[in-house]
Amino acid sequence: MFLFLSKLLPLLIYPLGLSCLLLIVSLFTLWKRPRLAAACIGFALALLLISSNRLVSGNLVRSLEQQYLPPTSLPTADAIVVLGGATKPQMSPRPWIDVMEAGDRPIHGARLYQEGKAPLVILSGGRISWQGGGGPESTDMAALIEALGVPKSAIVEDPTSLNTRENAVNVQKILQSRQINRILLVTSAMHMPRSIQIFRHLGIDAIPAPTDFLITDEEFASATDSSQARLISLLPDIDGLYGFTRALKEYIGIFVYRLRGWL
Repeated sequence: MFLFLSKLLPLLIYPLGLSCLLLIVSLFTLWKRPRLAAACIGFALALLLISSNRLVSGNLVRSLEQQYLPPTSLPTADAIVVLGGATKPQMSPRPWIDVMEAGDRPIHGARLYQEGKAPLVILSGGRISWQGGGGPESTDMAALIEALGVPKSAIVEDPTSLNTRENAVNVQKILQSRQINRILLVTSAMHMPRSIQIFRHLGIDAIPAPTDFLITDEEFASATDSSQARLISLLPDIDGLYGFTRALKEYIGIFVYRLRGWL
């Protein structure tokens, strides 16, 4: 039930879902309570304009991404742990595994292995049956990093994790069974603050190895370096809405995980 609610309820809080709810309320109250309807419409419009503003979105995204920047040189560890959320399964008409926005995760994990940062790559991620189905994501990530040169003997899968908390708990069991503790944790930069806190809360010596940065320093600086750029940044933008929603998801996750004592 927690898993289902954790996927459903945020959809009603994210800007798009909340705006739709407000517009539905305005439709039902338009004739009898026009002031309430107007207020709902106005709030929905303001919410969409603010959340799709690239400057607002960029600052919110960077407030998470800048917390754990990649060091000049990562230390070595006993294992590289790569969190799921990076691939779509091979299902018709896809010719093979599809890599999503966060597909940098397994690619970065494979790169760290090739650099000799750890002798083992642990891939953590299952799949929710009512969200499209397919086999465990860990298996897809394993096929992907094998294609990138990581030998099968160096890969360990956690195929059952369905959220970040389960990632940490299941990986901890793998680490304990192999008597290792120090890991390089690979996930998206925006996801890293919540992830690293969960792993460390369980007593795992986790070193952040972030990837998948949505906003670079140059992109952020260029958003205000000219009057044309500032004007474009003020207009509604689908990428801005996407970044705002992803960042909001992380802040909600941090809040809920703290309430449950997982951080």
